[in-house]
Amino acid sequence: MKKIFTLAALMCLFCITAGAQKFALVDMEYILNRIPAYERANEQLNQLSKRWQAEVEAVSLEAQTLYKNYQNESVFLSDEQKTKKEEEIVAKEKQASELKRQYFGPEGELFKKRESLMNPIQDEIYEAVKQISEAEGYQVVIDRSSASSMVYASPKIDISNEVLRKLGYSN
Repeated sequence: MKKIFTLAALMCLFCITAGAQKFALVDMEYILNRIPAYERANEQLNQLSKRWQAEVEAVSLEAQTLYKNYQNESVFLSDEQKTKKEEEIVAKEKQASELKRQYFGPEGELFKKRESLMNPIQDEIYEAVKQISEAEGYQVVIDRSSASSMVYASPKIDISNEVLRKLGYSN
């Protein structure tokens, strides 16, 4: 009986502690879409991406052209010439795939540029959320835009507009 009473007391204490926590929500998409620097950074990334994609496609097109020419001329070429043409084609295809990896790979130029442009904005938002959380006593702040399992959340605990005000962007 004593064990049951102790267990019940511990469970009540846990429930009281859990109930005392304050939660808040932010919608990062909502916040980011209202920050002009984010829009400018996205536009800059899109322009770079298009330019680099065009460069990769140009090299790929050169490889395709070399291959088509090779197919048309292969009947007239000696074995040595065929080997040389095949090596040219392979080298051009390799150059295209290397460019693609260099620009768009996991550690590529686009990733680095995105990091350099977006990290300062994200850090600024994080600091604003942290300051608001400390001032208001929130223990947990959840990003509503990335919480796919969230079925419903009260708009009363959404502090997105407060974060925008803290960052200097009016609602």
